[in-house]
Formats: sequence, C-alpha cells, structure tokens
Amino acid sequence: MGLDSTFKTFRNTAILLFFLNFWVFEGIAQKKNADFRYHIRKTTQPISIDGIVDEQAWQQADVADDFFMVLPMDTGKAKETSEIRMTYDDKNIYLAAIFFNSKHGQYFVESLRRDFSFGKNDNFLLFMDPFNNQTTGFSFGSNAAGAQWDGTMFGGGSVDLNWDSKWISKVKQDPDKWVLEMAIPFKSIRYKDGVTEWGINFSRLDLKSSEKSSWTPIPRQFPTASLAYTGVLVWDTPPPAPRTNFSVIPYILGGAVQDFDEQNTFEKRIGGDIKISLSSSLNLDLTVNPDFSQVEVDRQVTNLDRFELFFPERRQFFLENADLFANFGYPTIRPFFSRRIGLGVPIKAGARLSGNLNENWRLGIMDMQTDNIDNIGRPNQNFAVVSLQRRVFSRSSIGFMFVNKESLRYPNEADSLLTLFPKFNRNLGVEYNLASSNNQWTGKAFVLKSFAPNRIDGNGITQAANLEYKSRIWNWGVQEESVGGNYTAEVGFVPRRDYINLNAFLGHTFFPKDGKGKLVSHGPKLNSSYFLNQKFERTDNFNELEYLLSFRNRSSFEVGLSNEYVELLAPFDPTRSGKDSLDIGTQHRWNALRMDYSSKPQSMFTYTVGGRYGGYYLDGRLANLNAELGYRFQPHVALNANLSYNHISLPAPWNDTEFWLIGSEVDVTFTNKLFFATLFQYNEQSRNFNLNSRFQWRYKPASDLFIVYTNTQLLEPNVGKSWSLTLKFTHWFNW
Repeated sequence: MGLDSTFKTFRNTAILLFFLNFWVFEGIAQKKNADFRYHIRKTTQPISIDGIVDEQAWQQADVADDFFMVLPMDTGKAKETSEIRMTYDDKNIYLAAIFFNSKHGQYFVESLRRDFSFGKNDNFLLFMDPFNNQTTGFSFGSNAAGAQWDGTMFGGGSVDLNWDSKWISKVKQDPDKWVLEMAIPFKSIRYKDGVTEWGINFSRLDLKSSEKSSWTPIPRQFPTASLAYTGVLVWDTPPPAPRTNFSVIPYILGGAVQDFDEQNTFEKRIGGDIKISLSSSLNLDLTVNPDFSQVEVDRQVTNLDRFELFFPERRQFFLENADLFANFGYPTIRPFFSRRIGLGVPIKAGARLSGNLNENWRLGIMDMQTDNIDNIGRPNQNFAVVSLQRRVFSRSSIGFMFVNKESLRYPNEADSLLTLFPKFNRNLGVEYNLASSNNQWTGKAFVLKSFAPNRIDGNGITQAANLEYKSRIWNWGVQEESVGGNYTAEVGFVPRRDYINLNAFLGHTFFPKDGKGKLVSHGPKLNSSYFLNQKFERTDNFNELEYLLSFRNRSSFEVGLSNEYVELLAPFDPTRSGKDSLDIGTQHRWNALRMDYSSKPQSMFTYTVGGRYGGYYLDGRLANLNAELGYRFQPHVALNANLSYNHISLPAPWNDTEFWLIGSEVDVTFTNKLFFATLFQYNEQSRNFNLNSRFQWRYKPASDLFIVYTNTQLLEPNVGKSWSLTLKFTHWFNW
C-alpha cells in the first residue's frame, strides 16, 4: 500500500468516524446521569478522620444512598445499603461512607497494600471529574480493611494506579457494617478555578452478596469507573482557588552489586524528583539521576511467539499521566514505548510537562537524556516526546504526537557506530478517537510517519482504524492495520512490519429468564484475524469460536476452538530453545482446543486453571497447562504461585521438548505502611532463575525506606550469577 493510498484510507476512515460521531451521537450528547446531583456544603466545624461518623458536619450533610445494582444484573436497585456524605473546608474534601451488610460474616480483603486488586476486595471507590469532560479525573477509595486506592483517570474510564498522592483515611468494622472516612487535600488534585459543578460517582463491591453497585445507574457491560455515567457534584460556593504546589523528593542509595563475572562493587547514588504545579491542572516534573531499584521485576513468560513480547513499564517517573504518551496507536503499533529509554544505560536527567490546559485541551511534553557507554561506542542520546489532545463533541478527541530520538557526541564517526546507533529516528502522528456519549460506540483512526537518516529503510508510514459497538447483549468490532516495510519506531513498540491486518469479532450474551440461578450470563464470541502482504496475499490467519459462562459468585469458564494458518516470512525455531529453524515460505496449519476456569474470589484459596491442546508446526502437537494459585491469610499474608507447562512434539531434529515456568510470590502487609514481598521465578526455556525481595516502610505519606535484594542465576550452558543488595531512602518535602 503506497503513501497516497495509505493517507486516503486514513482520511476516509477518519471522516467516516467523524460524521458517525456527529450525526449519530451529537443528538444524544446530553450527559446520561445529569439529573443525579449531590450538593456539597462547606463546614467550619472540625472533622476527625477516625472511622466514626459522629461530627455535627456529617449530620448536616446530604446523603447519597439508594444505589443501583450493576452486577450481577443492572435492572434494579442494590440490595446492600450504602450511604455517602460529603463536605469540605478551606483545605480538604471530606467523605464519610457507611456500608451496611444484609449478610453478616467476614469481610473479603486481599491485603493492606495500596492500590489493591479491585475484584478481590470488598471496597468503595470515588470517581471525580473536576473538569466535567467525562474523559479525565481522579479516583480514591479503600477496601474494608483500610488499604488505600488512588489513581488518575483517563480515556473515559481507565484508572492509572501508579499515581500516588497525599491523603488520609480510616476504616472501622462492625458485624453489620463497615465505615470509611477520608480527607483529600485540594492541593493533591487538579481542577479549574471557579467551577461549581464536577462529575462524580460512588461505587461499592460487596463480595458476600456478589453485588457491585453504583450511585448512578450504569449498564453492566461498563465499569463503574465510566465517566460517561457520572452524576453531578454541586458546590455551594466554588472550591478554594488552586494553590501552587511545590514538592521535592530526594533519595539516597547505597548497595553492593556483583554483575556476573565482574568484581563486587559498592554503589552509592544521590538523586531525586521535583514536582511543580504550574497551574491548577498542569504539572512540571523534573528528575535527576533517577533510580528504579525498588521497581517490581517483570513476570517471566514462556515465549513461543515469532515476534517480540511486550513487557509493561514499571518505573514511576514514566507512569504518571502515561496515557498522554503511551496510548497513541494500538498495543502492537506504539510510536512511543518508554521502556526503550534507559535500556542498559543510565538516565542522567529528564523533564515532563503534563496535564489539562482546560476542559478541552491536554498537553504532554517529555524530554529524557541518557549517558554514553564508551566501551561499546554508545553516544549520549536524547528522547523527546510531544503529545497534544483536543476534545471534540461530547467525549471524542483528536490527538497529535511527535517522537524524536537523537544521538549526540559519538566517540568517533565510524560507519559501524552510525549504523548501530543512528543519528536520529522520528515519528509524527495524528489520530482521531471516537467515544459516544453513552460509551456504546468507540473507535480510532490514526496515521504515523517515521523519519530516519537512511531515506530508504526507516522512512515509512503506518495507518490503522477500528470501530466497536458494545451493548448488554451484543458486542462487535472491525479493525484494519497497514504497517509499511520501511516504517521504524526506535522509541516505540512495533514488533511486526510490512503487513496488512484485518480483524473482526462478534459476540452475543444470553441471560437466564428467571435470573435467580447460579449462572448469570453466557454466550458465544467469534474472533477472526487475517494478515496479508502488500500484494494482499494471505500470510497468516487465526479464527476462534469461544463460549463464556459467568456465574453469580463471580467465577467463570471459557472454552475456545481455533484454526490457525502460518506462512513463515523469516526462519523460526518453533521451540525457541536454540535448535534448528524452519525455512522461509513453509506453510503450516492446525486446530486447537482451549479451556480456562477462574474460581470465585471470595474463597481464601483462589485459582485460575487453563490449557491448550492441538496442532503445531510441521503437523506436530503442542500441549499447554497453566495455573495461578493463591491463598491468603487476610488481611496480612497473600501466597501466590504461577505454573506453566508446555510439551511440544515435532519431527527431528526438534523431537519432544518440555518447558516448565514456575513462579511463587509471598506478599506480607504487616500494616498499611509496612510491607514485604518476595518473588521467585524459574524459567526452563531461558535457563535461569531469579529472586527479588523488597521491604518497604512508608514512614510518612509518599516517603519510603526500601531494602531490595535481587539474585539472577543462569543455568547450563549459560552459567553465571548476579546479585545486588540495595538500601534506598526517599522523603517527600511539600510546600
């Protein structure tokens, strides 16, 4: 597909989505739950955050109750009673929540760790949309044991839990209810000055009754975090004018390191972050000599895929407001992927400007500088990203992105270094995101252009678009992608190039007529994906018919029957274990059966088991068994194990190949401020095991002491060992 035809495809698709948005959705752009209004009034009386709702301010506050059931069915009122009260003063927003239980018994909580797993805890969540744009906001909450939850909201209903803020809360439990009080400082959030109406909603999950409920009615196919379905928070007077917030978060670090065959070294480092609120909703973040030793290690996987696998970013600096940078494109077509920065090289410094300019515009600018490595000739490199979003219609948006990777100060101008570390790689892109006012229609259309020193290889174009519809009983979508053979994104994630891909899926959900049995819903889904070359000749396809059963206790069972075809475009070892490779152009077909079952989250012992059995390359066989097992001594100890077994049967020279992947994790939360976690992993395919142990003491809000031990050992034939022991101290100074 040439440049002109690619741009025409993008143009036509974007215009189609634009007019679909305008003609179909603008007529129904009224906020769905605008009639649900909670009036918050200022108090001059003191409030103690102790989990006891006895202050006079609470007696004078309005009460939000009479919640709607979302799950298991969204056709009536919640059976479990909830009451929410709110007030504020010059410094804080206060919330008191009482959750009554019709069924007495123990509460279900996973641990006391911050940002708990939503589906495994009795919990309450608050969703706030200060700009009332139904796309961005903040979320705060707690589980029934008092563990806090907080995150920024983006994309109309997604929550980024990597954002931590200073706020306080307290939970008290009784047999017939649990009570939560919280105080959120105005300076911990961003909002527009003078605005007297925000979007707001309250969500409760009660595992004893398997009921999820919401203050406003929300269709069951959407999460309660959907900002399209928030009500209105009405202030009696505008909230206090936003104050300039200035924070310094330094760290000091010391540790011992042995990197395989190198001698033991003692590491010491000083660095830190600075956070400055430039306006009521725009933040400037600076980092100098950042360290990520306390970051969780990647979960290992057995890799039988022909292309690079995706591992998520875990470093804190790159995660706040990450949607502005990381969500452009599709999961397999990302022009920016922050894990490309600092890969095997220290980061010297960085800056990020991000946030809302107003209710319609969002801005993200990031610049990172890495060090050089003389012994391999690696130059200093600079990474710059600019992202700009403009809301259109009720909830849709148009986005622009520019990504630049620049190599600076080469040790010498050798051609080999210029090939290994090109002088630059740039990406320029524009996308249109469709989101209807009722959230039933979503879609995207985007085009990307890359620029590189080599005008032939590296200067390419990529275009893609999709449209999805989701109702209670129907869910369908179509998608097309075209990635040019010369397209490059050195700071992105694009594991496959030079292809055209067509996808479609269609699903239907049935509900039992009586609505009282153990089975809540069930239904089939058909998935189909075809890969073509630039001549529109088939190279791959995958078709699967699956059936999902969802039960009232929140367990589920899924079975799928698939058919797959692959024509190899590059040599490939089907075991990925260093054995022989299949030739380019060889064609392979097979069928397979897949099954997965997830147990109910209310049990102390939880598990997910699944497997796959069927054909493989060269008329071979692949059998897979995987399981995730968990046991908790709530709320302090959670034990988890991950097991994966693969058995591959092929003709010689591969013959029979077996891989075990074993992981075990112990998570101890002594209190909601004192944590210990250790993760052990053994990967037979890559012949290594590693151990990571982390002790964390949050002695003050957002201030921590870490002790981290890591150990990685390679087994034959790649024998080697590395380990490190690190002590890290951080403190948050706030003005």
